Amino acid sequence: MDQHYTYLLLDVLSVLFPLLLSFDKKVAFYKHWKYLLPAIVLNGTLFVLWDMYFTRKGVWSFNPDYICGVYLVNLPLEEVLFFLVVPYSCAFIYECLNAYVTREIVTRPKLVTLIVLLLSAASCVLFYDRIYTIVNAGICFLVVFLAAFVYKFPNMGRFYLSFFVALIPFLLFDGIITYLPIVQYNDAENMGIRFIRIPIEDFFYCLSLLLNTVLVMHLYKARLSRKLNQ
Repeated sequence: MDQHYTYLLLDVLSVLFPLLLSFDKKVAFYKHWKYLLPAIVLNGTLFVLWDMYFTRKGVWSFNPDYICGVYLVNLPLEEVLFFLVVPYSCAFIYECLNAYVTREIVTRPKLVTLIVLLLSAASCVLFYDRIYTIVNAGICFLVVFLAAFVYKFPNMGRFYLSFFVALIPFLLFDGIITYLPIVQYNDAENMGIRFIRIPIEDFFYCLSLLLNTVLVMHLYKARLSRKLNQ
């Protein structure tokens, strides 16, 4: 295979099985598509704009050896697709766990929330001059705080479980794109701390992307439910 399709292949593989299993009778994830689509469009738009800005600022760049050469402004097509396939796959994991895991695994979600808030706040303070760090950690802090204490999302424990499970494919996917590398990070704009080859900020990034998707999906579902009951 031409290596220029490497990133595109990773996008396809990351969504292939969740898409095929969306018609599983117990989960019936296809029934959630009408709630998931607004979440993907809204969050995808925000993250794509953020991605374009960071690319222009040199926070990261894309290795032309592993992309097909089609761009949306300054982003490779594969990077734009990332914000479609990854939220879909993560939301699929969330709904699967809701369907198949009946007992609460994360029994102290408030403690997890506190740890996330402390870590993200500390990162912002200690690395205030690193744009990738402060934006990722700051957004993570804001999203988690709003979800837990303002919106009071009732499924934070379930969300954290899905996040921990989603870290498995995340580590594989992100590990490959940083190992080759497909995405090349400017370490002057991050902590310079890596897990394997993955910038530690990407864990904040993953949590924010997944929580944003689940929250908007939940809000839209509740909104449609209220309309039907009126």
